[in-house]
Amino acid sequence: MVKITSGRVVSNIPPSLEREDIISAGAMGLIKAVNQFDPGRQVKFETYAIALIRGAILEMLREDDWVPRSVRDRLKLLERTYKELERRHSRPATEAEVAAELNLETEEFQKLLLEAGRSSLLSFEEVLICGDSNEHLHISDVLQDETALPALELEIHERKRMLGKAIDRLPERERLVISLYYFEGLTFKEVGKTLTISESRVYQLHTQAVIRLKGYLQRDDALFQ
Repeated sequence: MVKITSGRVVSNIPPSLEREDIISAGAMGLIKAVNQFDPGRQVKFETYAIALIRGAILEMLREDDWVPRSVRDRLKLLERTYKELERRHSRPATEAEVAAELNLETEEFQKLLLEAGRSSLLSFEEVLICGDSNEHLHISDVLQDETALPALELEIHERKRMLGKAIDRLPERERLVISLYYFEGLTFKEVGKTLTISESRVYQLHTQAVIRLKGYLQRDDALFQ
């Protein structure tokens, strides 16, 4: 489970890390899942464990901070552009519109999406981060049933509702990628075969979906606050 999950979270290993480092981080997430899992909650152990394995790997990558500043800056630019175009048109922006806004040719824009997607900076787990603060609510939190903490339970219930609404707002192809990859457990390659598109195209659609979801949840969270 750890090896398969680590391979899906990090397709391209950063130069500063070894595959064993990533697997070790994932193993710590698995141990945490074993210790914290409650068989009485309405979720399969595998689902809960994979969420904690992913979270542990992503936390290690954030601490390592291996991603070049230039990639981070381009990603922030992408996020701002998607938000602005959606605000302007009151609908999800098309790839052509985003490329035009950035003064990029279609090929250049798709290369940028691919680079951002493969940097491991964008993941479904990360869209549950609220704004730019240090307050985090990851999928592992969403899967927990904290009946002893009514305030947290209420917040998790509300975040689930917001996440569902955000996913529903995605363009159909992006919604399918999110569903097949995260909820059906397919790899990017398998998603590509299912949708009869290339693996690179799946990366691009995934990148756009996560950028949109992050924007949706940040705006909805501001209203929720």
